[in-house]
Amino acid sequence: MIEKIDIENIERFVNHWIESSDIDFKTMLNLYQSKDYSWSLFIGHLVIEKLLKALYIKNKHEHPIPIHDLTRIAAKAGIECSDEILNQLDTITTFNINARYEDIKQNFYLKCTKQFSKTWIDQITELRKWIKSQL
Repeated sequence: MIEKIDIENIERFVNHWIESSDIDFKTMLNLYQSKDYSWSLFIGHLVIEKLLKALYIKNKHEHPIPIHDLTRIAAKAGIECSDEILNQLDTITTFNINARYEDIKQNFYLKCTKQFSKTWIDQITELRKWIKSQL
């Protein structure tokens, strides 16, 4: 069962997730600059996940569900997303899985060229702005 949050504590929990996401955003950019592309995208997933969880708390007044699938978090939070955003969330979710599990990590590492990573960091940055605009 998901635990409800007292109304007076909602802002504190929302801010916690936002601040944590902001730290991860800087880390994502630093990893990209150091050419650690696959890990920069893994952290990019965390940037978006934490903001979605902040929005989940704002909308539901309860602790977020303990999952990492961005599309599911957005749906459970009641966030209306365009098909384009849903597709972005689906792809960014794969960065969490692909960077984490050894049996598929090598293929993901090879896929994460400078240009591929830059394209997705740009999309993560725009998605981050869009989510923050709703907070």
